[in-house]
Amino acid sequence: MPKSKVNNTDDIYSSTNSNVDRRSPVKLNATATPRWYIIVMLGLMLLGLAWLVVNYIAGPSIPFMVTLGAWNYLIGFGLFIAGLLMTMGWK
Repeated sequence: MPKSKVNNTDDIYSSTNSNVDRRSPVKLNATATPRWYIIVMLGLMLLGLAWLVVNYIAGPSIPFMVTLGAWNYLIGFGLFIAGLLMTMGWK
């Protein structure tokens, strides 16, 4: 019959200094995000939000938005999601 592994959790919790972090620090090679990246990211999110709000409030009275029809939602949400996806590259 196989022998079970010994659990050493009792040794960890019985030490007098339990606040010691046993992990080694990891250095990240992250540089600061350029200012233009942040401006474009926020600009895309605001432009997408503005497109949706204008479409909702004044869409029927703006001729090119009438011809776009339901594509206005794709444009607005597309711009907004592109800005949100850019947040993953923000450091």
